[in-house]
Amino acid sequence: MHASSSAAIQDAMAATARKIDSALDQFAQFPSGCPVRLAEAIRYSLLAPGKRLRPTLVLWSAEACGCDEGPAMAAACAVEMVHCYSLVHDDLPAMDDDDLRRGRPTLHRAYDEATAILAGDALLALAFEVLARHTEPPQVAVECCAALAIAAGAAGLVGGQADDLDHQSAENDLAALERIHERKTGAMIQVSLRIGALVAQATADQKAALDTFGQKLGVAFQIADDVLDVQGQEAELGKRVGKDRASGKRTFPALLGVEASLRRAQMLIDEARAAIICFGSKAGKLEALARYVLERTH
Repeated sequence: MHASSSAAIQDAMAATARKIDSALDQFAQFPSGCPVRLAEAIRYSLLAPGKRLRPTLVLWSAEACGCDEGPAMAAACAVEMVHCYSLVHDDLPAMDDDDLRRGRPTLHRAYDEATAILAGDALLALAFEVLARHTEPPQVAVECCAALAIAAGAAGLVGGQADDLDHQSAENDLAALERIHERKTGAMIQVSLRIGALVAQATADQKAALDTFGQKLGVAFQIADDVLDVQGQEAELGKRVGKDRASGKRTFPALLGVEASLRRAQMLIDEARAAIICFGSKAGKLEALARYVLERTH
């Protein structure tokens, strides 16, 4: 990617992220029944600086299907809340045991483990409250809630996390690794695009195209993440590097090597971009974002 086009997509993502941050701040205003410490902990994680990739995909998917971002903003925030809850729990000592996230101490380090667990629980509940209350018409809200629950559930995100933690699993080939990350990472990326399409009341063909785009993009994004864990800089990533190798975690570079991993990711990105040709220029930002996945440094 040329430097100018890379800068352009980063600028577009940053502009969208600012709008998402503003909406998240409004949704994270809690009633008097919420303990102050818990509210602070939720906001500490939810409003931490981040790329806002998944909610951006919701908005840009809706845009590709001909919908303004306004009707999709609540759904975008709901997706980010589920993603944030998953990070808070994933960072816990019983899971990945991380102490740095988005350039700051992880929530259980900044507060304590019990507060981190409860904040994650609250974020998961808040996501479905926001989706149900602020998505119209009601039938679309129902469809969005169901899609997000499936993607975040036992056969999606949580199932992928469970398999990822199972270091003793006999499966250690490319297909098995991609199955893990199609759920752990890919399910939330894919459902972000699906929810944008649902809010836009897209056609069946549009939904199918975005599903394919999301499935390919999700695995490519994880490959890029794995490579950054080997080659990235901690200051840019905002999290520890080299941790996957030290913990014996199954990663694409460990299985294929860095160069072969990057070739695999490039193939997936090419397939993702091909899937959304049918949208023409309306999917220009999605297409540019897919190309940027392999160029990013954080």
